[in-house]
Amino acid sequence: MENLVYAIVLLPLLGFLINGLFGKNLPKILVGSLATAMVFGSFCIAVSLFMNFNSESQPVIVKAFEWFRVNGVQINFGFQIDQLSLMMVMIITGIGSLIHLYSIGYMSHDKGFYKFFTYLNLFIFSMLLLVMGSNYLILFIGWEGVGLCSYLLIGFWYTNEEYGKAARKAFIMNRIGDLALLIGIFMIASQTNAVDYLSVAENASKFELDGTVIIFITASLFIGATGKSAQVPLYTWLPDAMAGPTPVSALIHAATMVTAGIYLVVRSNFLFTLAPTVQGGILFIGFLTAALAGFYALRQNDIKKVLAYSTVSQLGFMFIALGLGAYTTAMFHVMTHAFFKALLFLGAGSVIHAMSNEQDMRFMGGLKKYIPLTHATFLIGTLAISGFPLLSGMISKDEILVAAFAKNPVYWVILFVLAAMTATYMFRLYYLTFHGEFRGTEEQKHHLHESPSNMTLPLIVLAILSVVGGFINLPHFIGHGHYAKLMEWLKPVLTEQSYSQMEATLSGVPFNTEMILLAATILMFFSVWFIVRNTYVKKKKMAVAEESYTGWEKLSAKKLYVDELYNALIVKTVEGLGRGGKMFDKGILDRFVNFVGDGAEDSGKAMKRVQNGNVETYILIMSLAVGIILIVNFLLQ
Repeated sequence: MENLVYAIVLLPLLGFLINGLFGKNLPKILVGSLATAMVFGSFCIAVSLFMNFNSESQPVIVKAFEWFRVNGVQINFGFQIDQLSLMMVMIITGIGSLIHLYSIGYMSHDKGFYKFFTYLNLFIFSMLLLVMGSNYLILFIGWEGVGLCSYLLIGFWYTNEEYGKAARKAFIMNRIGDLALLIGIFMIASQTNAVDYLSVAENASKFELDGTVIIFITASLFIGATGKSAQVPLYTWLPDAMAGPTPVSALIHAATMVTAGIYLVVRSNFLFTLAPTVQGGILFIGFLTAALAGFYALRQNDIKKVLAYSTVSQLGFMFIALGLGAYTTAMFHVMTHAFFKALLFLGAGSVIHAMSNEQDMRFMGGLKKYIPLTHATFLIGTLAISGFPLLSGMISKDEILVAAFAKNPVYWVILFVLAAMTATYMFRLYYLTFHGEFRGTEEQKHHLHESPSNMTLPLIVLAILSVVGGFINLPHFIGHGHYAKLMEWLKPVLTEQSYSQMEATLSGVPFNTEMILLAATILMFFSVWFIVRNTYVKKKKMAVAEESYTGWEKLSAKKLYVDELYNALIVKTVEGLGRGGKMFDKGILDRFVNFVGDGAEDSGKAMKRVQNGNVETYILIMSLAVGIILIVNFLLQ
């Protein structure tokens, strides 16, 4: 097993090194195939390890080497293989290999082809370090690695100044969360004399329930998670990340970077269960994020921006599950979201490819007859995220709704409304893109064609997963009382207290009540579908420029002016401080330095008159100096 674990991590790193060093001189097909094969190889190995694991298997620690010692505490560089890390590895490498395959076709005409695949492989390597590391320090290395790669990939087309700004924004906002995470790790180390997960879990009982120390630690970890997983207030970077090529959007939004925060909280369940106050904060932030992002998505016209805000909203759903203590429910939604959101982003990329890089839905329409395979798969993704009965998104979202109702029926009502918003903006996107009359130019219409097979094959695979993926964790209403296999599968990575809390939450709703709630969500889904279809197909309502909206629609299109607020309060303030620092630097420091320099130069010029090479002058000066010394010495006596 040890060699297999190393291979999972090292294969993408090997792809990064080969393409990074030699890719410029290799054929594109070889570069893309090599990068894809490396990630797919890691996926195959992960599946083989998965087949040898069960819900009773204990974590396996693979120690690579002793890293360092501090105050007698030994820190090892190694990997922890357990049910949670295997689940994440299969999502990352499985979805990642499909995105790599898709990218071969999507990026085929790009001059930076080899660099793109170099960065993608490095991204996968960093993410694998993050989820497979046996301690918080290795997690932090991977955490920073994906931050670097996101910067490189979001700003991949760096000649566009706006894209460069988007990359900078993502990098800076993530650093805010990363600092909090680092502080949390330092606090864990100082309180437990350990940073590896198993030792910290063993020592977690020493913390006082909801005590100051545990609240500080878990709050720090959660702030770190809000940066990576784009929660309020550190969420505005994620929609701007659409500046990168579409496969990057799929990789960041679906399977890798944004799930890191959820993974961190689930991995640290032994700490968060001891801090109910912080769990309440997670719940509140999850609700706020899901509501704001869902509201923004209602009137966006850029197809990728709608999906971006959808991702932020769905991440809010996952954090709601975490706040409720339903850790396996959050991971279930991570998995199903990876399926349908990767499908939707790659489908959007296929649309953009067919539309000659047009992303504005106002200039699309009627595409279903031109790109039928993309249309069919995109429809499946739309149905899955919107809650079509028995598709993956509906099953995982229903589990969150049940957990919310068990905690407080008011939570269920809020989530019910948010789920309706999800269906509304997704069906709006679908009908504006694929139905009605084509609204683009004649040149675009002439160019319309289905994507090549290396782009459509990943769409087909993801569409199948979006249909059947939910049955990995059988819904409660099928065989009620026999709880989810995923809950049992992840049991070894949860503390007894975490598991008991979660079991009580998920079994707290009577069967008849659950059926009523399920019927209500299904009725809501079909009602929203009918209303949106009637609005955009029968009544032929069109999207308009955001400047033309009024009232709530304008607030939605302008995203409540949060970006403008951040720019005014933070960016302008920092720039003002920078200008003030520049004035201080030039007005005071530079003048002082120049004064010292000028003084030295003037004194040098004065001495130059004396140091003229005349021996008589030197003897006279020496005599005068000796005379002065004698006189002074005489006076002092």
